[in-house]
Amino acid sequence: MMTNNKEQRLILFAFLILAVYLSPLFLLGENAHIRVHDNLDSNLAWYKVLARSGQIFGSVDAVIPQIINGLPRNAFGSEFTVIVWLFVLFPTMVAYALSQTITRVIAFLGMYLLLKKHFIKSPDMAWITVGTALAFSLTPFWPSGMLSTLGMPLALWAFLNIRNGERSWKNYLTLTLLPFYSSIVLGFFFFLFSIGVLWVIDLFRKKEFNLPFLLAIAYMAFIYFIVEYRLVHSFLFDNEPNSRDEYFHARLSLWRAIRLTFKNFVLGHTHVMTVHGLIILPVTLISVYVVVKKRLWKQEKIFIYLFALNFALSAWYAFWFYKGWLPLTERFHFMDTFNFARFHFLRPLVIYMGFALGLKIIWTYLKGWKSIVHFFIVAQILLLAAFNDEIIYQSKPSVKEFYAEDLFSDIKEHINSPLEDYRVASLGIHPAIPQYNGFYTLDTYNNFYPLEYKYQFRKIIEQELAKNKTIRIYFDEWGGRCYLFTDELGKHYMFKKDSKKRLDTLELNIEPFKEMGGRYILSALPIDNALENQLQLDKVFTSDTAAWKIYLYKVNLSTGGRP
Repeated sequence: MMTNNKEQRLILFAFLILAVYLSPLFLLGENAHIRVHDNLDSNLAWYKVLARSGQIFGSVDAVIPQIINGLPRNAFGSEFTVIVWLFVLFPTMVAYALSQTITRVIAFLGMYLLLKKHFIKSPDMAWITVGTALAFSLTPFWPSGMLSTLGMPLALWAFLNIRNGERSWKNYLTLTLLPFYSSIVLGFFFFLFSIGVLWVIDLFRKKEFNLPFLLAIAYMAFIYFIVEYRLVHSFLFDNEPNSRDEYFHARLSLWRAIRLTFKNFVLGHTHVMTVHGLIILPVTLISVYVVVKKRLWKQEKIFIYLFALNFALSAWYAFWFYKGWLPLTERFHFMDTFNFARFHFLRPLVIYMGFALGLKIIWTYLKGWKSIVHFFIVAQILLLAAFNDEIIYQSKPSVKEFYAEDLFSDIKEHINSPLEDYRVASLGIHPAIPQYNGFYTLDTYNNFYPLEYKYQFRKIIEQELAKNKTIRIYFDEWGGRCYLFTDELGKHYMFKKDSKKRLDTLELNIEPFKEMGGRYILSALPIDNALENQLQLDKVFTSDTAAWKIYLYKVNLSTGGRP
């Protein structure tokens, strides 16, 4: 596609902004502040564990003994996913920075190409195409999702090209490579389903079978089946009950589902944050008003479709948790084990396409508003810049402080036994921290592990669960966090070294813990009634470079337990 000099300058400026946005990750390294939830507390540690496990190419029946005495290899990412190899080949923060760069650059290019080729072709509106693409690329996406959502514009660009009869190799290369840096369950299953719906609509409206378009959809799905063969095997052929079998989602009343619809519509979701409520939503509503007032239904039908789809996706997300689904979920178990609510993962694509088309409507039909269009674009970019991880997670531990490698190295030296000879569990910190440091843990954060193990682990904390309904439901009806839950701490897992909190009513069943190989508890807090729980304080560890103070409690082995 041809670009004029002004557009080229805008693109170069956009890349400069992207470079500045990403620079803290490269300049600060382990001293950078990044997302903790579903990131530091899980995925980054998983990549580290997998990289040193020797099971990257393990069979579909292989296990990784470092976690829960044998976590299935299939619980981790496919070896065909590029992000896995980034963490194998590079130090953690180098891999993380590279992954962020790859994702955001492709997000920008994809949205730019999509808008320029199919929706806003006028060179006079370069501010809109480039500005929207830049804004889209700056959204605070879920890091381990990779291109699962931010790659959708590029995929849509390729599919629309094929749908229109274009046979360029670039389209098929795009559909081939995207599955290697994205996840089908974290976005592209829902995207491909939607593209399939588009093919069906064409079939009935235009009476066109469009075989190349259909084959392109099937081709990308086939590539995903190859890349995600572990997931496919687990879903279709693994008959062993797992933790997903006790995931119950249908619990909201009608009123709460309606309330969640509007909350999601305005605020979005943590895994697909769009930061659209302050700027994009008003732009969208202004554009809807213009379309209605000037009767532009035919001219701007795509914009109206996107607006309706945006709201429908929020409603679908909210009502997936409506308790009215219970009769169906009880009859069709896959409705609990597969999260169909994730159709809302299409929203970043829909919202930012709607933003671009809304700006186009304002630019075209409202006289004197072109400078305001520029203001909207700049304001959205500045807003997203303020959501840079280094800004919003400044109060959280840095990566170095979080994983506290020096501190845990001291603990390993003090215990002075091969790591595989004993098991640990954590209180007041995420199990991902000792896992990252090589410890063999009985606790974990994984959403796919044997159900039998969940029941075995539950015996350790059954008295604590009995005291607290919130953590009991959280563990029994999900269980992804297989943690040493306590009534006193509830669903809080990060107590820094300056915390004054103490545990004094702890009731753990230590015998099951010992039988599973448990020898030490790594607690971020002192346990005042340790002796009542057959625990003895061994040593307290602290470090200037760690966010935690670790109280190392040794289990009394005088009765019961595995030798």
